[in-house]
Amino acid sequence: MPGTARPIVFVSDFGLGNEWVGICHSVLATIAPQSPVVDLTHLIRPLEVQSGALLLADSMPYIAEDAVVLGVVDPNVGKDREVAIATPSGRVLVGPDNGLLSLAWQAAGGVASAVEITSDDVVRPPRAESFRAPDTLCPAAAHLAAGVELERLGPAVDGDSLTALALAEPEVKDGEIRGEVLDFNRFGNIQLNIREADLARANLSDVSCLTIKGMSATAEARRGSTYADFAPGEYGVLFDERGWLEIVRGNPESALEGLGLSPGHLVWISRSRMP
Repeated sequence: MPGTARPIVFVSDFGLGNEWVGICHSVLATIAPQSPVVDLTHLIRPLEVQSGALLLADSMPYIAEDAVVLGVVDPNVGKDREVAIATPSGRVLVGPDNGLLSLAWQAAGGVASAVEITSDDVVRPPRAESFRAPDTLCPAAAHLAAGVELERLGPAVDGDSLTALALAEPEVKDGEIRGEVLDFNRFGNIQLNIREADLARANLSDVSCLTIKGMSATAEARRGSTYADFAPGEYGVLFDERGWLEIVRGNPESALEGLGLSPGHLVWISRSRMP
């Protein structure tokens, strides 16, 4: 429908070394040729639903409020139901019901309504159950972007029945925080489940140097605001663009390699004894 096309924001763990992203683009362009497609990333680490969920949620402030967000990170492809979720913000989320979309709908104001994607007018029998997106999720997202009403995609779903991820909360006490590694990036910077408010609760907001203790290594890390604040190889901490506390190391070194951490590992943050 001319004048009603909505942008599609596409994120997946498909990678760039095969035809999968291109096939999905072809389906989207066939059904919604007027809709611009924004490739947020296709380099989510394979099958890591939480990593994809965090990225989607933290990207919400930058995504247009009329966007259709298509997410595909699906370890149980063919087993989890496929859903479309309208949010109070105006954005609609499309993807597997495995928690991938849950942090994004929370960031977008909650679930206004949801449906399971089953309509024969929208989906077609998958050519392969192991690669369903071009036949189910992509057509659903494209039809929504072209102006089709959510209710035409399939039966209503109770929002309370949708799969939601629950991120671990840090354990805070005076002078110490026990946090958890949420994610890391390609530069080896480590994202923790710690916000500025947690530092304040632990009376660490004004501390200029912190001790970081992992399961196998410890480091002293100076506070900073940008990566250039740290000398090569020096450990540091700052709050990233998503608002999470990030452990970094002056370029070209990797904090991830130096501390031997991975998502899910526990980390203790405390006041440094260094002068």
